[in-house]
Amino acid sequence: MSEDRLLSPNSFAEEDFLDQSIRPLFLQDYIGQDKVKENISIFIKSAKERSEVLDHVLLSGPPGLGKTTLATIIANETGHPIRKTSGPAIERPGDLAAIITNLEPGEVFFIDEIHRLNRVVEEVLYPALEDFAIDIVIGKGPAARTLRIDLPPFTLIGATTRPGLLTSPLRDRFGIMCRLDYYTVEDLTDIVIRSARILNIDIAAKGAGEIAKRSRGTPRIANRLLKRVRDYAIVKGDGMIDLDIANLALDMLEIDDLGLDNVDRMIMDAIITKFNGGPVGLETLAATVSEERDTITDVYEPFLLKLGFIQKTPRGRVATKRAYEHMGYPMANLDNPSLFNDD
Repeated sequence: MSEDRLLSPNSFAEEDFLDQSIRPLFLQDYIGQDKVKENISIFIKSAKERSEVLDHVLLSGPPGLGKTTLATIIANETGHPIRKTSGPAIERPGDLAAIITNLEPGEVFFIDEIHRLNRVVEEVLYPALEDFAIDIVIGKGPAARTLRIDLPPFTLIGATTRPGLLTSPLRDRFGIMCRLDYYTVEDLTDIVIRSARILNIDIAAKGAGEIAKRSRGTPRIANRLLKRVRDYAIVKGDGMIDLDIANLALDMLEIDDLGLDNVDRMIMDAIITKFNGGPVGLETLAATVSEERDTITDVYEPFLLKLGFIQKTPRGRVATKRAYEHMGYPMANLDNPSLFNDD
């Protein structure tokens, strides 16, 4: 996948792509996700009143909605440092043991893409989360024995785009579960205006609103589009992002009014024209549009499902009436009930 693509799979490294300066540090500066913010604020205040560490937190939701940012905010609100890693980076149980045995009391331990943890590594976490202890096996064979090491109380924050892939034993050990949803255009407009102010970008309210409208309900994309529109405004205009400049720049980037890009349209076009509207399996679809399977399921498919452009059926993905209308194709096969049958 191209590194400069506006949409790309969620990864721990990519979360650090955006300027650290535009990320909010405290809940009062975090725009959107009001219910999640309110709940987290209550849980943090309660933990402080009880002089205990915050219970373990699981943050789930599509890529780019601010899970890493929220984890940092939680650490700041609790007044403790945060240590960050990702599921794929912890390859062996010893790697995890080395990290958690060096945590300070109350420290926040953040694991991005926690659903990708190795199952053997994951088992080390169970006693650590429940009892703040880890069991280390010393020796081999009949002489082997188990040594339990006590850990200082800490808070684990796990982030995942696919909570369904978490094992039940791991998921059940999180006391706080928060799902982040797509942002409203109004919240994204406020985010764009805030980011523009921090980055010293001149922007009009309508220009910010247009960027927000085409950002797929995702702050990460909104901030990236802001930077690209800024470049266009500097070269093609006077540096000011107004509605006209925003429209021209976003049209040049081939981001349509709904926030769909070329890959979104390729997916819908493939289902409609190459597979007669579907159903088509995920592997076949991924090969057709030359994208990774996980990229389609994690990045593109959630938004297309939210818009009602595709449906998941037992036999594969199917384009809906709205997809035909948006792509400008005649609506064929939409009344064929066999597409939605399992046999």
